[in-house]
Amino acid sequence: MAFHLSPFTFHLSPFTFPLSSSPIGIYDSGLGGLTVWREVRRALPGESLVYLGDGKNCPYGSRPREEIAHLADKAVAALVARGCKMVVVACNTATAAAIDSLREKYAPMPIVGMEPAVKPACLATRSGVVGVLATERSLDGDLFRRTAARYGEGIEVVAVPGRGFVELVESDREDSPEAEACVRRAVEPMLERGADQIVLGCTHYPFLLPLIGRVVAGRGVEVIDPSPAVARRVVELLDRFDLRAPAGHRPEFGFLTFADEAYRLRLEQKALASLR
Repeated sequence: MAFHLSPFTFHLSPFTFPLSSSPIGIYDSGLGGLTVWREVRRALPGESLVYLGDGKNCPYGSRPREEIAHLADKAVAALVARGCKMVVVACNTATAAAIDSLREKYAPMPIVGMEPAVKPACLATRSGVVGVLATERSLDGDLFRRTAARYGEGIEVVAVPGRGFVELVESDREDSPEAEACVRRAVEPMLERGADQIVLGCTHYPFLLPLIGRVVAGRGVEVIDPSPAVARRVVELLDRFDLRAPAGHRPEFGFLTFADEAYRLRLEQKALASLR
């Protein structure tokens, strides 16, 4: 059945160990966080995972910051109430709006957010120009601004909102002529400015990587998907807090949504397809 969150009062009990057999929770506004789910699954094949794709309120990109923070809190509360030992906020927009308040409210449970991959792009650029594709709310967030200011000294950072990208992925149109036109409108201005690094600042965007690859082909451009780095951070925190599932643990996978059963089935099917 699809998961519908009914009103309840949530009281976080003290975070105690061991919780090693408990699942890792992964949350996104919709389908996009499945790119992170895939990398966590590959890095940690013995871990149980519970994925919550909001679906009902997607996309988040242009919603007010306070509304996004409320939605993120609602989702994390639902995952914690289901016994998750760690939560990955696999949504750049929700991370920008709510990661500090989530870590404070649910401490000491580890919560992993999406860090803008501006640092590795700035360190790797040869042209001195880095492109960043993200939602409007992420580009307007303090986290992106701080990261760009810290590592972008002497670097031109060309930030472009991926308008329409999330909607294309959510409607399974990521391999359509419309999607290619949308990607070209966003990426070609970066190429004209000389960008040799393009950062994907939304977890929906890696589903468009084949199209982005066609647009940048032959231009010497590296496209950075932060999902593998997030999976490495999850591994690091599991080891730090001794939270790895025990040997012989049989992993289970759950998919939840605030939308309907049809959307929940889409989450499950897209997740399994991503591993092929």
